[in-house]
Amino acid sequence: MAKDKVFTEKISKKFEFDEAVASVFDDMLSRSVPFYDEVRKLVISLILAEEKEGKKVLDLGSSTAKFLLDLHSKMSVPMRLKGLDNSQAMLDRAEQKCQAFGAEIELELVDMLAYNYSDEDIVVANYTLQFIRPIQRLELVKKIYNGMHNDGVFIFSEKIVFEDKVLDKQMIDIYYEYKKQQGYSEYEIAQKREALENVLIPFTIKENIQMCKDAGFTKIETVFQWANFVTFVIKK
Repeated sequence: MAKDKVFTEKISKKFEFDEAVASVFDDMLSRSVPFYDEVRKLVISLILAEEKEGKKVLDLGSSTAKFLLDLHSKMSVPMRLKGLDNSQAMLDRAEQKCQAFGAEIELELVDMLAYNYSDEDIVVANYTLQFIRPIQRLELVKKIYNGMHNDGVFIFSEKIVFEDKVLDKQMIDIYYEYKKQQGYSEYEIAQKREALENVLIPFTIKENIQMCKDAGFTKIETVFQWANFVTFVIKK
């Protein structure tokens, strides 16, 4: 797995999921998102608890297909796995990995806001919604809700902000210390923060819950939280 060194040099543009990021994305995730592996395993366990032959699992922002490949390796019955991403660089790497593992996973290059959600059983979005413009986020969740079966499940993980500004600053400091422990320098951390400004726009927990309610969902729970990272399980 290639090591993430994207922000060791001075940045010249805002963060985007280009070839430079795609080439180190798996390492970037594992070192930048606290308990990423554990959250991935938790979400997979929740999906396997609902496992049924032919059930459809749609992954939004599937990137290099790491999540779908892990799920594929643990299935005991064939389910229909599909990943959506708007980065060709990510999908190229995902295709290579799926071929290498002989995994039947459908991948599509598409803007998830324009995608036709239909007959969805389980929709997953791991740290994806935060990159959708806030004004469009509710629109996307409404489309997911309307395209789901009545017993559909929507699982998403997000970086969040806190309403208490003092606590929010404390959590940011704790998170930056975590990143230092993962081997990132203060310069890399500052560079990435600048690149992500106005690109990654987090909501509070309450705002995420309200967004899901406004979209039509009624059963909304959080199943994991570490500092400013939270996983939600939403049922129609």
